[in-house]
Amino acid sequence: MATSVESLQVPMEATASAAEKRHTLWASLVEAVRGSHQDYTTGSLNRAILLLAVPMVLEMVLESLFAVVDIFWVGRLGANATATVGLTESLLTLVFSVAMGLSLSTTAMVARRIGEKDPEGAAVAGVQAIALGLFISLAIGVPCFFFAPNLLRLMGASPEIVATGSGYTRICLGGSFAVLLLFLNNAIFRGAGDAAIAMRLLWVSNIINLILDPCLIFGWGPFPRLGVTGAALATLIGRSIGVLYQFYRLMRGTERLRILRSQVRLNFGVLLRLVRVSLTGILQFAIAHTSWIGLVRIVSIFGAAALAGYTIAIRIVIFVILPSWGLSNAAATLVGQNLGAGHPERAEKAVWRTGLYNVMFLGAVGLVFIFFPEPIVRLFTKDPAVVPLGAACLRIISYGNLGYAYFMVMMQAFNGAGDTITPTIVNFFGFWLFEIPLAYWLAIPLKMHSNGVFFSIAIAESSMAAASAVLFKQGRWKKQKI
Repeated sequence: MATSVESLQVPMEATASAAEKRHTLWASLVEAVRGSHQDYTTGSLNRAILLLAVPMVLEMVLESLFAVVDIFWVGRLGANATATVGLTESLLTLVFSVAMGLSLSTTAMVARRIGEKDPEGAAVAGVQAIALGLFISLAIGVPCFFFAPNLLRLMGASPEIVATGSGYTRICLGGSFAVLLLFLNNAIFRGAGDAAIAMRLLWVSNIINLILDPCLIFGWGPFPRLGVTGAALATLIGRSIGVLYQFYRLMRGTERLRILRSQVRLNFGVLLRLVRVSLTGILQFAIAHTSWIGLVRIVSIFGAAALAGYTIAIRIVIFVILPSWGLSNAAATLVGQNLGAGHPERAEKAVWRTGLYNVMFLGAVGLVFIFFPEPIVRLFTKDPAVVPLGAACLRIISYGNLGYAYFMVMMQAFNGAGDTITPTIVNFFGFWLFEIPLAYWLAIPLKMHSNGVFFSIAIAESSMAAASAVLFKQGRWKKQKI
């Protein structure tokens, strides 16, 4: 390349041409998408963030696109179908909390072994994570499959919503194995630094989703018309195919990691360490995600229109938040690998810099949502009762974007270091002892209705961002053993 790696850390010399700058950036972007072989514990930090973050962001862009397209189609089935998605996804947050808790500990352990130049240890950790995920997915999926209607009633669903959405909820919760394994396998790739492979795998899964979604919902071509149940079936098929492809790539191997047949067995020492870190990680995300169940329960008091508006707005927010999670995941990998290589200061610098990039991105998008919420919501529904409620939700939540941008990166930095306790404590105080009581107080005693719930989200997440930044600067995470 015409310029050195260090040229990405400091301003270009006066003799460097604009063409050279563009070539350097373009070459790095192409390398990021194709898959980089760089050692992320040395060299330019900006380049390391770029090579990791680009595929992770692209991976999450398609995941977020699916979330938006899914509600785009389901929204055409009416408020009850949309409310079904909102209630079921609130229940699915429990599955996602387990998946993300296991994933963060898996990424941390695999990244630490890769940083220590121990790919065999990384492969063994990956196998234990998959075994643990299979066991947990059966424990969750089987009972949820049989009791799906009861779970909807427990969430406050009307008889009409239960009749419309039981099939959707049954497939989504019963097929939780696909969610868990998709998360876990990609966590292995991310921890190893193979972010481009994780990106391609999730793209395969979600493209299948996007194609099947309208076909199974509306009965296009040879497909049966299944309504909202078709959306769940499309998701399950897409994720399952993605999981099968993941297993193929793990056994085939990459430059950094390969799982051998001889390693496909339980290693109870590694398994117990993984369980120890995962328990607090699962609790961390369970606290965060179940708080959304509490919020949905409060919103449901104000009717199907409020719940539908909230569901649409949250899907739009997810469209933005998921790419930001890609940046946050890059920080987690950099922290894990650099701590393994004995470079804690480089790990800390990576976190602050990634946080700044995330603030720039979420801040810009937040301005669009604050000033133009109603036209954006109208892309997904024309219901005159739903549009103003969805627009209010989108605008109010966006007030907290700057704080949430740093909060995401800080939490993933702790997790990447293997310190899952600190984020768990922050989540418990922030979500359960602050956000939910605040949402109830604003919505009901102060009579702000659903807007009170939306304001509580922005206020609580901004407060947690400030708390996590203070804890991060104390530096205890640098001494974490895993």
